[in-house]
Parts: sequence; C-alpha cells; structure tokens
Amino acid sequence: MEFLKDGRIKVDPPKKPKKLTATRFASILGFNKWSTPFSAWCEMTRTYEEPFEDNVYTIAGKVIEPKICDYLRDRYFMEIKSPTDVYGPDYFKKTWGDFFHDQEGLGGMWDFLGDDFVVEVKTTKRVEDWKGSDGNVEPPIYYKLQACLYAYLLGFDNVVMTCSFLQDKDYQDPESFVPNVDNTVVVEFKVSEAYPTFKESYIDPAMTFWKENVLTGISPEYDEKRDADILKVLRTKTIKLPKTVKKKSDDESLDDKDLVQLIKESEKLHVKIERDADKLTRAKERVANYQADIKKLDLIDKKIKTLMSEEIPEGGKRSTLNGKKYSYMCTKTKGRLSLTDDSYKKMKEAGIYNKYVTETVNVKRKPDEKAMREANIYEDYAVRGEDTYSIKISPVEV
Repeated sequence: MEFLKDGRIKVDPPKKPKKLTATRFASILGFNKWSTPFSAWCEMTRTYEEPFEDNVYTIAGKVIEPKICDYLRDRYFMEIKSPTDVYGPDYFKKTWGDFFHDQEGLGGMWDFLGDDFVVEVKTTKRVEDWKGSDGNVEPPIYYKLQACLYAYLLGFDNVVMTCSFLQDKDYQDPESFVPNVDNTVVVEFKVSEAYPTFKESYIDPAMTFWKENVLTGISPEYDEKRDADILKVLRTKTIKLPKTVKKKSDDESLDDKDLVQLIKESEKLHVKIERDADKLTRAKERVANYQADIKKLDLIDKKIKTLMSEEIPEGGKRSTLNGKKYSYMCTKTKGRLSLTDDSYKKMKEAGIYNKYVTETVNVKRKPDEKAMREANIYEDYAVRGEDTYSIKISPVEV
C-alpha cells in the first residue's frame, strides 16, 4: 500500500474485488451520510473493512423482513417471491451474497421480487429521515438509489419501498412486531419518473468508479475527518512474525539478531522480570541478576524500537507488532522547530531581527514566536530537530 501525495492511496487490486452493491452504490455517489466513497473503496478492494457484528437494529430488521412479505401479500395482494423462494434455503451461501453474477461491477441482494417490480424493505426509528420537504413520506435518497439499482439490474421500472417505524420495545422484542398502516409505509414509484436519467447520472458514474478506482487499486480522495478511523488503521503497520524461526544463540550480538529473535528474548525477559519483581525484597542476592536482565531488556527494546521505526511507512506515524505475550507499538514524533544562532544570523541579514527579537540585559535573546508565526515567517528561519521514536510495550490481553 502506498499513500499518494494527492490524498489518495494505491494498493494492488485484488483478483476478485467486491462489487458495488446497493449500500456501496449510494456511498460512492456521495449520498450515504454514514459512509464515504473512500470507505466503500476500501471494502471493495479488501483494503480494510470493519468486521460485521449483529446488533439490535440488524437483528430486528432480519426478524421483521418476512413479516413485511406476508403483510404485502395479505393486505396489498402482492404476488412476491423471497430469495428463499427463488434460490432455496441457505441462499446466501449459494449466491455468495450476489444475485447478479453476470453483471460487471454491480450486484447485491434484493429483498422481494414481483413479476415486474422489486421490493426494498427498511426499518428505522428515525421517522424524520423519511419525511420530504413538504412533510409527506419520502424515502431518503440513499435508500431510494439502492432500490433503483436493483430495479435497473433486473430490467424493471417499478419499485416498491416499505419502511417500518420501530419503537424501543420493537427492538427488544421484534418477534412481537405486527406491521400495519400506522407503523409501516409503502411507497411505489417508477425509476423512469423519479430519475429520468438514472443510467447517465448514477450507473455510468458508478461504473467509472469501478474501472478507474476499484480495478486500478487507486482510491478516491479520503477525508481526514470522516475517514479518520480507517486512516488510523491504514497508517499503522502490524508486523507479523513467522511461526517458526531458525534458532540462534543467546550469546550472539544484538546487532546480529533479527526482530523475531529480539521479540522472543524481550518477551522471555519481560515475563522473567515481572515474575521476579515481587521477590527482590526477599532475595537481595538476586538483585544483580535482575538488574542485568533489566539492562539487557532495555538494550533489546531499544533495538526493537530502532527496527520497528524503520518499518513505519512513509507518511505514517507508528508500527505495531503482537508477540505471544506482549504487544509493541513504536510511535514517531516529528522534531520540534526552534530558532538557532544561525537563524538569528539570517534574521539580521534580512533586516527583521530587531522587529522580532528582544535582547535582555544579560544579552539573552527573546524571540516573539507568536508574532513570527502570525507573519508566516517562523518556519522560514526555524530549524527542525530530529524525529524521535518511542516504544510502548503492553501485556497481551487473554
């Protein structure tokens, strides 16, 4: 992975990237307020993805979805099929979560299917998200585009969207939820009327994203704030140690040992020191050996810090490593800017020394750093010190 200078990153594109499913479709077009084009790209290129964990919201959605199917059949006499009706039990395993295997770049799973329409089912407790400017029911655009995508891929023009507005009790006991006209809305529309230029305005830009970003491995620009959590992970290199290593003598010089051997010795000494620390007061004769271990451990950890600092990627801030018993984090701190004798000499030559520097009785210089920064000249004369590195070693939680 490489961080590019224009706020993008480059990776080796996977042989089989993930497709633009409905949620990602809205995200890469900039209509999903909970996701960004960059985060969607990370998922599709398998660069980074948050592990999925069910919660009360997702569980409620799964439980209530078949209830909506029955509700539409019974109340609205809709002849609709579920994925199970079409693909049979365990349809996710059979389709790998994609009902459009022959379609390049675009895919996903619809909720229910009619003869010439697709049904998209949603649940929420945020009623306000489903109100248009006129106060009437209006699906949020990021959900509406999801449904339109499936309709487009199916060759349909008709879309049926439902949303059940849940209360806290419904999330606690979704099995007891009963859809009705008071808690569930049904919205029908045609793609051709809602989005007359759907292909040109949405499908074509999405396929451009697929070809120019996903297939090339070059991301869209990331947002330092909205993508902060992802960037923190990507800017941290986790070093993986091999399971088996060539045995080396403990008498070898630290300079001759690699990171694997150093970690092994570091952990061994960390364990030993922690085990023996409480016995020092009762075993003074072992103090010398204990202090020797500490000294050796300090040298080892410094060497580990040096090696891990070399692993920090360009533009990155840290590298991490998980041993069997300890985790290691090496952090880079940029050198501090300060004025030196050479800086004052240059300021005199530039004729600004007297404006920003005051000399006391003892001929001590007192620069007005604030004024210089406000004038945007401080960095022109200040000298940056060397970068420093620190290492944090913590026991691995079991």
